[in-house]
Amino acid sequence: MVESLAAPTLVEPDRIRLGGGPSRRFEGADHGAGVSYFYIDNRPGQGSKLHWHPYPETWVVLEGDVTFIVGDARIAATSGDTVTGPAFVPHKFANTGTGTMRLIGIHASAVIIQTDLE
Repeated sequence: MVESLAAPTLVEPDRIRLGGGPSRRFEGADHGAGVSYFYIDNRPGQGSKLHWHPYPETWVVLEGDVTFIVGDARIAATSGDTVTGPAFVPHKFANTGTGTMRLIGIHASAVIIQTDLE
């Protein structure tokens, strides 16, 4: 027997916006999805603080240059690159380019669970 799927939904950016800028936080549990994500739009020098999650995270760089610190690794990534971080490993990132940096941070969880370290 095939389980029926939940109805499809459209989530407009203004419903999940972070602050007054273009960045967004999507929590799958609020929309019938099993994954969550951050859409990040940062200027040069902006980024996240050191933190970890109890599940893996995958980042897809949509535009610009970004440096990730994942555990002891320093990873320079650019538009089109995908970077992964394992569960429970502290990580952060920063726009290290001269223009806008956009990325999607995919959380392998229907809710975002984050422990900040900074």
